Amino acid sequence: MKRNSSPTTLFCFSPPVMLATFLIEICFAVYIIWRYKMTTISRLIVAILVFLAMFQGAEFMICGGAGATGGTWSRLGYAAITMLPPLGLHLVHELAGKKASWLVGAAYASAAAFIYYFVFVTHAISGETCYANYVVFNAARGSIWWYAAYYYGWMLLAIGLGWVWSRTLESHRKPALFSLITGYLLFIVPTTTLNIIDPATISGIPSIMCGFAVILAFVLTLKVAPEAVVKREDRRGLSFLRGVVGE
Repeated sequence: MKRNSSPTTLFCFSPPVMLATFLIEICFAVYIIWRYKMTTISRLIVAILVFLAMFQGAEFMICGGAGATGGTWSRLGYAAITMLPPLGLHLVHELAGKKASWLVGAAYASAAAFIYYFVFVTHAISGETCYANYVVFNAARGSIWWYAAYYYGWMLLAIGLGWVWSRTLESHRKPALFSLITGYLLFIVPTTTLNIIDPATISGIPSIMCGFAVILAFVLTLKVAPEAVVKREDRRGLSFLRGVVGE
């Protein structure tokens, strides 16, 4: 493992940024649990935030963890981000008021297959390198394109279905569905643009994509949840109000 960053330089995806992103996403997940009623939508949002945080935590342990074994954290990180496409597709179905289709089942099944591969197959991930701006995971060459097809395929399908369903959706969740689509685009487009500008960054796609995914975390917390989930009743506030009006 090698570190190219200097102690005085803060890079886009350096260990301090990874740690800060981890804390932001964990705090957002806790906030959603505390502020909103637990429904399928809120649970999916929390799951996405937790898995995003798990990847950032794994990255930090690879690049800045004291004595941590990089191979273990790499496998944990890959398992975490592998869950994001099916969770996103499931969330799109819920926001659109659609019953989870066979597509959602297929997405979860394919995620389970990749998680098994990355966690239990010895040569699936052979190493990792912590660069100044991102982490490069040395995955088996034969799996890279299959994994890219899995990842982009389910995400683009979720965006496409969300867009089609939003055009005819009359529910109050329509703004939330638009917000989710926007959140997806806000971390997919910058990652893809960076890869086109500098093809050398393709080897760091998981790290770079999850670095930009903090934008999605903000969208989920500040837009999707408020627009789609009912807030918990503030009983202390209601008790105070009743006391004021004399009830």
